Amino acid sequence: MHPTSSPPNPDLPATAATRLYHCGTLSYTRAGLFALFAWLLWGNFCFQIMESVVPSILPLTLKDLGCSNWLMGLILTTAPGVLNMTVCPYVSFRSDRYRSKWGRRIPFIIGTLPFLCLSLVLIGLSHPLSAWLHQHALFLSHIPPASITIALIAAFLICFQFFNMFVASVFFYLFNDVVPARFLARFMGVFGIVGTGASAFYNFFVFKYAESHMQEIFLGAAALYFVGFGLTCLNVKEGSYPPPEGESEQAGRGWQGVATFFRESFTHKFYWYRFLATGFAAAGGAIGTFTVFFNREMGLSLDQIGKIAAIGSIAMMAAMYCMAIFVDRWHPLRITVYGALFGVLGSLMSLVWVFITLPGPYFFWLNVGNVIINAFLSALVGTASLPCEMRVFPQSRFGQFCSSQAMLRSVFTVVFGILAGLFIDLVRRLCHGSDFAYRFIHVWGAVFSAISAAFLVRVYLFWHQMGGDRHFNPPAPWSAKGVEEMPAVPIIGPQSKWMKLAFLTFDGVMVVSVCGALGLMGVMAARHQTVALRGFALWVLPGALLGWWAWLAVKRGIRRDMAAAAIGGTLRNGLPHHGMLMVLGSKFLLAAGIWVCQVASAMVLNLERGAVVFGVANGITNLLLVGTVLLMCRIERGYSTTIDERLANA
Repeated sequence: MHPTSSPPNPDLPATAATRLYHCGTLSYTRAGLFALFAWLLWGNFCFQIMESVVPSILPLTLKDLGCSNWLMGLILTTAPGVLNMTVCPYVSFRSDRYRSKWGRRIPFIIGTLPFLCLSLVLIGLSHPLSAWLHQHALFLSHIPPASITIALIAAFLICFQFFNMFVASVFFYLFNDVVPARFLARFMGVFGIVGTGASAFYNFFVFKYAESHMQEIFLGAAALYFVGFGLTCLNVKEGSYPPPEGESEQAGRGWQGVATFFRESFTHKFYWYRFLATGFAAAGGAIGTFTVFFNREMGLSLDQIGKIAAIGSIAMMAAMYCMAIFVDRWHPLRITVYGALFGVLGSLMSLVWVFITLPGPYFFWLNVGNVIINAFLSALVGTASLPCEMRVFPQSRFGQFCSSQAMLRSVFTVVFGILAGLFIDLVRRLCHGSDFAYRFIHVWGAVFSAISAAFLVRVYLFWHQMGGDRHFNPPAPWSAKGVEEMPAVPIIGPQSKWMKLAFLTFDGVMVVSVCGALGLMGVMAARHQTVALRGFALWVLPGALLGWWAWLAVKRGIRRDMAAAAIGGTLRNGLPHHGMLMVLGSKFLLAAGIWVCQVASAMVLNLERGAVVFGVANGITNLLLVGTVLLMCRIERGYSTTIDERLANA
């Protein structure tokens, strides 16, 4: 069942050789490959359960202890960020160059596993430990027990994050080392399904007990992780690796190693743009610590919050089933960039909750609808995440470049983790101490997701300039060629028949917006809701018609370029990819249905101004949607110039 660590034998009969799958010096039979996948997926299940516990429970625990938002940000984001920008780069850099009979990744995981689990246990026992210290330590007797508990949680969390850096730094690099390249995308698809399933299991069955059984959850997670992940480390075998190319052994050690790390990782603009995109995404994500408080402000219980997350995870699992094939065919970087640009619209759409409040049950079911609708795009972008790094970072320095990115991301996390808490505290003061302030987390998220998307566009343009689908090779300052040659994976470019189908989905968005507005106005008239009817007549219907007109103009331009590309003519802009347009058009078409439900809910509750707010928000979203499609055409200008070309080969 285990792989061998020797090169394939050319003297083997052809029938036997066809039953072996190779990754470096490793060779697998089908049974061995199945066993490899099974152990890696089991390890991922245990890893995801463990990783879900800390960020979901500790914000609730700290808030119940009276911890301020800025201190919560310091403990939960800034302190781990400092470790991430110091420990992670060291571990990644060293693991790329480490050679042992156990491999170069697994020794870093198995050696820190007991200490990580012990830290989890101590976090779970922080309440009884603080009570014991308050009673028996005289120098602590004058300090409130809650303050002692907060200090213990902070100390134990730092220990946990320190040892977790060793695991989180190298676990995902392991796949590139042990999974045959021909199965990597499919493996990542199944890997995503299992990880999402673990999150769904946790959110559906466990999270509702976060406040009442915090200790038991932490102890259980530690036990599962120690046994389950430990077995994975013992049963997954690494092969042997050649010495690092282009540097001496001394160049990877001490201060010379530090100089090598920064010289290789931070001397090319392409990598800077990629790192900054990730950094600003982390800045936007720093506000995520307070999402649970936003949901509670909107009237949801912990049980409902957990169920929404679980339903979203289950929907993503279903969507991930076929994601890997699209990631390979459309290119993961393209998926990432398109997803980021249109993801900004999702953040902007959430701003509607600053202006309107629905009862908890209504908000719950509308949220359920939203997470299901977003599942396909989220699954596609999530599945593309790691393959994207594998396509744009040099394989020989993969861990190093991932850690360089993580280090800069951590700098942003350290700074913006505190700023996010201060932002919420400031807004709370402006809201007279009300939890209404948590609704403004979407303002923060929209701003930084837009900045991140802008840097991703720069990455995408640079990638096009350096060869794009056909000839891109990662910049490599250590190589005499200046690049590290990597095989180009065939992709499918824009296809006219699928582009026409994508157009139909966007047509549907505009039709639903206009016809939906007319239908809702008829109901408003029948219910004598004159305020809502007037608002729809003055603002919502004209906005829907304007969005439809803008879309027809953009569609006409794309069709003109499609016709020019078919005869080899000059394009005015460029051709957006049909695949992402289909996904995005389908998502916003279904979201238009949610919009109708939002307005109907406001009407049933006699929230006439709320109905108008939902209507105006939909009109603005449609205009931004059309503008983003036009932006993608401009980004593709000069690069995406062919139509119906099946494969783009090197």
